Amino acid sequence: MAKVFVGIGSNLGDRADYIELARQTLARLPGTQLIAMSKMYDTEAQGPVPQDRFLNAVAQLETTLDPYDLLDALLAIETQAGRPAQRPKDQPRTLDLDILLYDNRVISSDELVVPHPLMHERWFVLKPLADVAPKTVHPLLQMTIADLLAYSEQAAGQ
Repeated sequence: MAKVFVGIGSNLGDRADYIELARQTLARLPGTQLIAMSKMYDTEAQGPVPQDRFLNAVAQLETTLDPYDLLDALLAIETQAGRPAQRPKDQPRTLDLDILLYDNRVISSDELVVPHPLMHERWFVLKPLADVAPKTVHPLLQMTIADLLAYSEQAAGQ
C-alpha cells in the first residue's frame, strides 16, 4: 500500500461541510484507508483572482490505487461536491483535492505532478501536512515537512 497525502481546500459554500465530505469520501475509496486528518486552517486565498478565504486540511491515506486512478477518484469527488468539470485556474471552488505526496515517488506528466510543485512554498499546505506527517521527507528537496514549514514561516516573518 502506498502512503499518500492529499491537500483539501474549499472556499465556496459551507467550507467545513465540503472538507467533511472529502474526508468521508476519501475513507470509502476502494483499496484505501484514511490514516489521519489534520485540523482545518482558515487561510487567505492565494493567486491573482480576489476571492473568499479558504479552509485547508490534509488527509493521510494508505491506498492500493495507482497515482492516476487516485487522481481520477479525486476529480470525481470534486465533481460530486459541485465543482465544474471545466476547472479554470485560480477560481473559487467548493472543493479542491491535490495529491501532495505519493510515497517517495516523483511523477511529472501532463496530468499529474508529484510532489505537488508548489507545496513547499505554501503555508496552507505545509501547516496541515505537518500536523499529520512532520517527519516525512520531501523526495526532491530532501527536507522534512517540519523543516519546510519552519523555513516558510521564517521567510514570511511569522
